[in-house]
Formats: sequence, C-alpha cells, structure tokens
Amino acid sequence: MNDLHLVPCTPERHAGAILDIFNHAIATSTALYDYHPRPPEQMAAWFASKHTGNLPVLGLEDAAGTLLGFASYGPFRPQPAYKYTMEHSVYVHHTQRGRGLGRQLMHALIDEARTRGNVHALVGAIDAANTGSRALHEKLGFALVGSLPQVAFKFGGWLDLVFYQLLLETPLQPVDG
Repeated sequence: MNDLHLVPCTPERHAGAILDIFNHAIATSTALYDYHPRPPEQMAAWFASKHTGNLPVLGLEDAAGTLLGFASYGPFRPQPAYKYTMEHSVYVHHTQRGRGLGRQLMHALIDEARTRGNVHALVGAIDAANTGSRALHEKLGFALVGSLPQVAFKFGGWLDLVFYQLLLETPLQPVDG
C-alpha cells in the first residue's frame, strides 16, 4: 500500500470517479438508499456544499492518480445545536474492496475531524445487512447506538438502518449558538 496517496478531492480531478463509485453502489448495493444513478451535474452541487461548509472530501489514489475510494462528512441535522455532530460516509471502488482502503480512509477522516477541532460526534448510518461496514466501524471504536427497522425499501425488500457513533474529545470549548 506504499503506492497509495491520501489527497484532498477536487471536482476537477475527482467528480467523475466519485460519481462512478456512487452510481455503482446505487445500482448494486444497499450502501445508498437511492434508486436511480446520480447525474453528472449533481456532483457540482455536492462539491459546492462541501466547499461552502468547509467539509473534507479525502481520497485515496494509486501511483497513477486513479481514485480508489473517498471519505467525507457533513451535517447530521440542519438545526444549529447539532453543529458538532457530523454524518460521515466512506466508499471504496468495487474492484478495490478487501484491501483495507476503507479503514485507511476512515482513520484519515477521524484524524481530520480531530485536527479541525470542531467535531464531537461522528455518526455512520449503515444498512444493517452491511456486515463489512459494521465490522469496520466496530474495529475503529464506533459504538452501535441505534436501529431503525424497515425504514427503506429497495431491491424488493425492507431495509433496516443502524447508527454507529464515535465520540471525540473535541471541541475543547463548545458553545451554544
């Protein structure tokens, strides 16, 4: 894995690769509860919201500059009292799974949240049947904090959603407002 590089993702370099990863997950898995592929123009808005919110999008590239996976976080809920809680996501290209890339991306994302100092809770919303993602989160110290049975319907069946949470020591001096 020495030939892998952690990079900040940009729309110019990575929008197409991220879109491919998203759309493959939509079409073949319950990692995303969408029915239809996302159109390319949706990536501009996605990156704009990350930029406006000063939110990280971290990517893992190989020596040739090919994006193998990415991780990011964004607001958990829109109300201001949730400002220290972020919902994260991590996606690895389907041909690269099982190599530990998700773990590497999650470590980088957790480190980024700690460095920024403005995140207290990272929350992952995971399809209950996604045992790989659940195991990864547990190995990283996330706790299972909730379950919502049958909240989604995809591929002809009801899906259960589980929530995993990691509490950080930051921010050091949280404030209201």
